[in-house]
Amino acid sequence: MTERETSRYIDETAADWIARLDRGPLSEEEAQAFEAWLSGDSRRRGALLRADALSMLSESAQALGPQFDPAQFAAPEPKPVPKVSRRRMLAWAGAGGAVVASIAVLGITAPAAGAITTGLGEVRLVTLDDGSTVMLNTETSVRVRYSDSARRVELLSGEAYFTVVGDPRRPFFVDGTGTPLRATRAAFRVRKLKGKPVDILVDQGDVALEEARASGALVLPAQTRLVLSPSAIGGTGAVPVPQPISPDLVSRELAWREGKIAFEGEPLDQAAAEFARYSRIRIEIRDPALAREPVAGLFSASDPVGFSRAVAGLFGAQVEQSGDAVILSRGAAAR
Repeated sequence: MTERETSRYIDETAADWIARLDRGPLSEEEAQAFEAWLSGDSRRRGALLRADALSMLSESAQALGPQFDPAQFAAPEPKPVPKVSRRRMLAWAGAGGAVVASIAVLGITAPAAGAITTGLGEVRLVTLDDGSTVMLNTETSVRVRYSDSARRVELLSGEAYFTVVGDPRRPFFVDGTGTPLRATRAAFRVRKLKGKPVDILVDQGDVALEEARASGALVLPAQTRLVLSPSAIGGTGAVPVPQPISPDLVSRELAWREGKIAFEGEPLDQAAAEFARYSRIRIEIRDPALAREPVAGLFSASDPVGFSRAVAGLFGAQVEQSGDAVILSRGAAAR
């Protein structure tokens, strides 16, 4: 009888794989060894994601400002026989190719039942006892309820990215959206903010919206998005058709996993509201015309001051900091 690996041994092995990737792409022989290791104990996937998070702890996001090139969000062109890079390795670790990239957070292991909450500006990677992971964005709360027949995570509020490891005996459900989401092996984001529609984005795999239609579940394939209004959730309105989205939009929507916020043409006041989700420092825009200026760039979510300085230089505005407020103004509106 084969002895079961200890969690500590699995974590150490996962850290070794991450270190190998840091040294350069894997050879084909190493890639085969990695696949063999990953296909074993179900705890290994979560351990690999935790190891990646820890190895990237010292890295911080950098504001690119007006030099930002939206092409950076584009998916790389596939190559015939690529060597295995860190990104490809972590894609294998996630369900159906989900990537958890550089994040300045610590991974933790969640119990089979319990609640996890993040504070303002906190992003946390949680590994569940089956190897699936949940990444919680700022001010997010989830409740985990695992049993012998089902794996359930309730999104109480906020935004979370789920990477689901397949388990034919226990389907995985996300509750709290008005109707349960069911996944077998997938990676997807669910956003549930006060006063706004529930926003579901499927990154990899398929996610089913249970009891969404009289004919049965509504299946959301990879690279699709579904925004559920309160009437659709309550059953009084029609469920909208899932919309296909481009890989670059998926990358922008999930930039928070790396501690970043991405914009591509959103008005400045909308960008300011997004920064308010991550920091007590508020961006106030005194000039209505300035508030409508479009913003494009990749910025650190924890640096609203740096963002304000970058856009001020771009739009010829003045920056004034007063307590917890950063005031942007232009021309006569400066006073």
